[in-house]
Formats: sequence, C-alpha cells, structure tokens
Amino acid sequence: MNKNYNDLLAFVTVAEQGSFTKAAHLLGVSQSALSHTVRGLEEKLDVRLLHRTTRSVSPTEAGDRLLKSVAPKLREIDLELELVNDFKDKPAGTVRITAAEHAINHIVWPKLRPLLFQYPDINIELNVNYGFVDIVADRFDAGIRLGENLDQDMIAIPISAPFRMSVVGSPEYFSRIDIPNVPGDLINHNCINIRLPTFNTIYAWEFEKDGKSIDVNVKGQVVFNSSANRLDAVLSGIGLAYLPEDMVQMYIQSGELIEVLTDWCQPFDGYYLYYPNRQLSSPAFKLVADALRFKE
Repeated sequence: MNKNYNDLLAFVTVAEQGSFTKAAHLLGVSQSALSHTVRGLEEKLDVRLLHRTTRSVSPTEAGDRLLKSVAPKLREIDLELELVNDFKDKPAGTVRITAAEHAINHIVWPKLRPLLFQYPDINIELNVNYGFVDIVADRFDAGIRLGENLDQDMIAIPISAPFRMSVVGSPEYFSRIDIPNVPGDLINHNCINIRLPTFNTIYAWEFEKDGKSIDVNVKGQVVFNSSANRLDAVLSGIGLAYLPEDMVQMYIQSGELIEVLTDWCQPFDGYYLYYPNRQLSSPAFKLVADALRFKE
C-alpha cells in the first residue's frame, strides 16, 4: 500500500475521531508517529489541515473539504479490497456490529454463533451500546436498532419479529406492596431504572392502551445501564423492572416473577440491522446479514 494512501488514511482517521489518541489506537500506531505522518501530509500540500489544541482536534476549512472528498473514496477502496474475498473458497474478514445488550444476547449472537463454525475465516466483533452510534464515523459495518429509530438514509433489514415489554416484580416484592393497576400507580413503587447514554437521561417507561400512549418517569433506588443487572435486581425482590418479554418469560412461567400492567404493554416493531446505502458489501458481511435476517 503506497505512502500517499497511508497519509490520507491517517488524516481521515484523526479528523473523524477528533483525537490523535483515538485514531492511533484504531490504526495500531503510536500517537507520535501518527502526528508526524499528518504533519508530513500538511507539508507536502503546503496547507494546514487540522486545528490542534490540548483538548481537541478539528479540521480546518481546507481539511474539511479534503475530508468530505477523500473519506468516501477510501471507504470504497476498502470495500473493493474486501471483495477480493470473492475469489477465495470461503469468505473472510471482520464484521463489526453495534447494538443494545438485549439484541446481541437474544437475537444476534444465537444467530451468528453457528456461522462461526461454518466459516472459520469470518471474525465477528459485537459492541454493546445503548446510544445512537454513528456507525460510519465509528467504523462499524452495521448497527441494530428498533424500527422506530431508524435513519432514513440507511438500508435496513428486519432481524426479529415484533415484541413487547413486560413490567415484572417478584412475589416477595408484591408481599410488601399492592400490585399496580394503571401506569400512574408506578409512582408508589420502587422501580429499577436504566440510564440511556445518548441523552444521559433515565428511560421513561412507555405504555399504550386503546390508542392512548403514556410515558411514565418512574423512580427507584437503583439505576443500571445493563439489562442483566436489572433482571438480577428484580429477581432479588428490589422492585419492579421494565424488560423485554423474552428475557422474563421463563421466570413468569416458573412463578419467580409476576407480570403486571399486561394490557398496557402492547407489541411494537422489532429490531433491524441497518447499514449505509452502499452498492458494495463484502462477502462476509452478506453472509452475516443473511444469517440475521428475520425469516417468518
């Protein structure tokens, strides 16, 4: 790979990450070497491409123009290089996907696990993240979101059936307090919460009945950023939890948890795999996408 390509790749990575430290980690080089490469490119072009401060890095006007022009072309080159895998007996390469914990644990990993045995040259990287990740800037091949949260400029394929949430508590918890009959009763309960990173807010529990939607800002003693922690807390009798139905169904059936407000928890659109609207995809990504696709 020639030096000019590496210089441009170094600049694009730093500009997109806004940090020499993050870019150096992604590229697998030292921060000083990366800084030297970018400065060398600026000297060759005789123009300053980046504003540098002790806290941040951002493109200059010239740098922003170069970034917008070059970054898409570099990604096309990467895709073309990955397409060389078409000439192999088996697809190869790494596919990076970001999604919420529930989607990865209950849908993505169970579907992709068999693929790894069938195609040993395919590598899968799964990133648990509840935020709205910019998959292009963060160099993910795809992300997973609920249908209602999809960006219009992305290709999206369904990977799950519609599902619903459940409000649950343990029999021991309900021995101390009355069962809620309507969402408004939740203000009297110890609710186990989750904080969403995108807006750094506590998630409001969403309900719907007879066409009427209600969001309840519940209160409680504990806040997690993990579904597994909330499940453990509700099984321990701490309070009520609002969790995907498939996570708690077995505990409801065994009697370890009691489901409440069932008529207020309506089904909604399921998960989708989404990725940029590009004409080319690697053979490895095509196999992953097909394995994840929801088949009725």
